[in-house]
Amino acid sequence: MQWLRRQAGLLLGLGLVCGLGWAIAVSTAMPSWFDPSEACEKKLHGGSTTEVHTSWFPPSASCDFGGGDVRQYMSTTRSTVLSVVGVLILVVLVTGLVLTIKRLSGEPGPTRRAEGVDLRRRRRNQLTFGALDVAVAVAVLVFFNAVAIVLGEIVGGVLFVVTTIAGLSALCTALDRHMGPLPSTALESRRRGTITGATLFGVIFTATAVTGQLPFFRLWAAPLAAITYAAVVHLQWSRQRDPVEV
Repeated sequence: MQWLRRQAGLLLGLGLVCGLGWAIAVSTAMPSWFDPSEACEKKLHGGSTTEVHTSWFPPSASCDFGGGDVRQYMSTTRSTVLSVVGVLILVVLVTGLVLTIKRLSGEPGPTRRAEGVDLRRRRRNQLTFGALDVAVAVAVLVFFNAVAIVLGEIVGGVLFVVTTIAGLSALCTALDRHMGPLPSTALESRRRGTITGATLFGVIFTATAVTGQLPFFRLWAAPLAAITYAAVVHLQWSRQRDPVEV
């Protein structure tokens, strides 16, 4: 169980990536969201479609051409395979999420001391290079945001949100371990990283909503994230047990 808990991040990441892939696979197996009626007519060679029925779980799609002429757009075999794969991915995703949350209240681990470390330089590096890393990561996420929503639709969008929060939290945790406040433990780094990652997403999401551009993020989210990261990190350093004057 201890080994499984240590692999919580890997399980969560695997579940999220596979989940996004599953959402895209289901979406592309259904009639095009842009013009589902035309998709039904082209694939099934029917007349004028009066109604299109779709379901995400179990994945299915059917086209109603009127007069009782209802045809399956997605084959039963594909629907069954996608359903089974979806359940397996959900198990991995939930397991990884639960174990990851438990790690935030687990053993703190050994304390990393500040002896022999230039704390001023360490803090400056986190405020500058850390913010730059975050800006690059968010710029990449802007691209995947569009891909996830366009190809994965609603499910893809929801999974993208979870993936973004988890990914930013993991990045911020790694940056904290390498450049964060000292003295510190691995548990404190995870907690600070998770808080920072969630804050970054909250600020980006709120700013995008206020500007009326949801659900698609814009490239200006990258510098906004960098500024937000620097502000949060500055606050974390100022609240450290042994504050560093700058």
